[in-house]
Amino acid sequence: MRFNIISFALGVCLLQQQPQLPPLAWALLLLPVLVLWWRLSLRVADGRSAKLAAMLLANAMFAAAGFFYAAAWAQWRLADRLPPQWEGVDLAVIGVVAGLPQPFEGGVRFDFDVEQVEPATARLPRRVALSWYNGTSPEEFQDIAPIRAGERWRFSVRLRRPHGSTNPHGFDYESWLLQRAIGATGYVRPGGTARLDDLALRPAYFIERMREILRERYWDSLPGYPYAGILIALAIGDQNAIDARQWQLFARTGVSHLMSISGLHVTMVASLFAALIHWLWRRSSALMLALPARKASALAMFLAAFAYCLIAGFAVPAQRTVYMVGVVALALWANRIGSVSRVLCFALLVVLLLDPWAVLAPGFWLSFGAVAVILYVVTGRLRERHGLAPGQSLVQWGRVQWAITLALAPLLLVWFQQMSLVSPLANAIAIPLVSMVVTPLALAGSVLPLDFILKLAHAVMAGQMWLLEWCAGLPLAVWQQHAPAAWTVALALAGTAWLLLPRGVPARWLGLPLLLPMFAVAPPIPPPGAAWITVLDVGQGLAVFVQTKRHALLYDTGPAYSPEADSGTRVILPFLRASGIAS
Repeated sequence: MRFNIISFALGVCLLQQQPQLPPLAWALLLLPVLVLWWRLSLRVADGRSAKLAAMLLANAMFAAAGFFYAAAWAQWRLADRLPPQWEGVDLAVIGVVAGLPQPFEGGVRFDFDVEQVEPATARLPRRVALSWYNGTSPEEFQDIAPIRAGERWRFSVRLRRPHGSTNPHGFDYESWLLQRAIGATGYVRPGGTARLDDLALRPAYFIERMREILRERYWDSLPGYPYAGILIALAIGDQNAIDARQWQLFARTGVSHLMSISGLHVTMVASLFAALIHWLWRRSSALMLALPARKASALAMFLAAFAYCLIAGFAVPAQRTVYMVGVVALALWANRIGSVSRVLCFALLVVLLLDPWAVLAPGFWLSFGAVAVILYVVTGRLRERHGLAPGQSLVQWGRVQWAITLALAPLLLVWFQQMSLVSPLANAIAIPLVSMVVTPLALAGSVLPLDFILKLAHAVMAGQMWLLEWCAGLPLAVWQQHAPAAWTVALALAGTAWLLLPRGVPARWLGLPLLLPMFAVAPPIPPPGAAWITVLDVGQGLAVFVQTKRHALLYDTGPAYSPEADSGTRVILPFLRASGIAS
C-alpha cells in the first residue's frame, strides 16, 4: 500500500506541473480501463513476472487517480473565480472577515467571505482578499474603522481577478491565492461601509476571533518587545508578526522551521497531553475498567494536536502533523500499530486528499523529507536497550542533525539557492529551547493572566537570538550558489542516500562524487558575440537584464512595496542568484 500512496502522490505532482488542465472526461475512460486491466492481471498472476506486472499496473492506477483527483480539485477551484466582466466595477458586498486582519503601514489586509452582492446579477467568489487603505486622498483612501475577525460588514469594493508575475525563480502569487481558495483581490472603496454584526455565528469565525484576542494579549503584555512577534507566531501561527530581518537571521541559521507552529511543536504538545492523561488515567481503577489508559492517551494526543492546530489557524505544516498523529492514535486505538513508514505514507495520503496543492510548498517536501531522513538513519540501527547513556544520546542527536542537513541540502538549493552550514549547531541549540521552553511558556502565557510568563518566554527567546546572531556571524555560515540542474539534484539525492547508509556498508564514500555535479555544473552562459536579454515583471514596470559571456547589465530594479519589501529583493535578487550572477 505504501508504494500505491507514493504513486498517488506522484500523480498529484505531475498534474501540478501541467501547463493546462486535462479534460476530466479522460478520467472516465482511463481509470476504468486501468482497474479492469489490473483485476485481470491479478487473476493470472501465478508467476513472479506476472505479479510484478500486476503491481506496476496498480501503481499506474493510483498515479492516474492522483492526477485526475488533483485535476478535479483544480477545475472546481478555478470555477470559483471572479468573472472578467466584474473586474474594476464598484460592487456592494456583505460578508464576514474570515481571518486575522493584518495591519500594515498604509491600512489593513484581510480575507473576506462574501455572503451577498449588489447588483444581484454579479457572481463573486466565496472568498476574496481585500485591502482597506488609510490615507489623505479622499478619492482613493479613507479613514479605516477598527476591524476584527468574525465581524460581518457591508463594503463597497472594487475587485480584480488573481494574477501574479511569472518571473523565473520568483514567488508565484497567483498559485498562492489558488491554494488558499481566494478567487479575487481588491480594495475597499469610500462610502457604504458599515459594521452589521460583531461576530458571525460560525465555529471557524469564533476560532479566528479567539486567535485575535490572544494576539492582542501579546501586544498589550509585551509592548515594544523586539521578539514578541516570534512568540505570537509560536502560539497562534501568525507568521506576519515576525519582521523581515528576523526571518533573514532564521534562514541564515537554518531554524526557520522552528519559528512557526511546526510539526515538532504539535508533536511536543500532543505527547505532553498524552503522557499526562496516561498518568492520571492509571490512577483510577474505574477509568481503567471503562477504557484502557493506552486508548485514552491516544485520544488525548489527537485532541491536543487538533486543538493546537486550530489555534494556529490550521496552517499546512501543522495539518500534516495532525494527520500523522491521527493515524498513530487510530492505530493505537485499534491495537494495530504498524511501521512508522506506513504511518508517514498514510499521513501523506490524507494531506493530498485534503489539499492537492500541498506539493507546491517547499515546506511539504522539507517536513516529509526530514521525517523520512530520520527514519532512514535511525530505524533498525539502534540495538534494543533500556536507555541510551547521555553521551550516546548526544552523539545520536548529532548524527540526526547532520543527516537532515546533508539530505535536505539539494532541496534547499533548488528552492532557495542557499543552505545554512551552521544549521546543525543552530538547531542543536534552538530545537530544545524553542520546543521545550519557549513554546510551552508562550502557550501558558496565552491562557493564564500572568504577564511574567510571557516576559520569561521573551527573555529566553532573547538569549537564543543572541546565540543565533553569533552562529550567523561565523565565517561561511551560509552557502549560496546557482540553482542546480534537475539531473544533478537526482544524483545528489542518490549520493546522500548512499552516504547515510549504516556503518559497515563498504565504500560509502562513493556517494561524495555524486554530490559534486550539483555544485560544479554552472548555468549556461551566452557564447562569444551573443547577448541574452531577460525581461522581468516587477509590477509597475519591467526590469531588463542583459548578459554576455563576460558582462551583465541590469536596467531598472522596480518599485518598493513597503519599507521592508521591494521588487529588488523579491524578484531580481532571486533571479540573479539562481542564474549564478554575483550580486
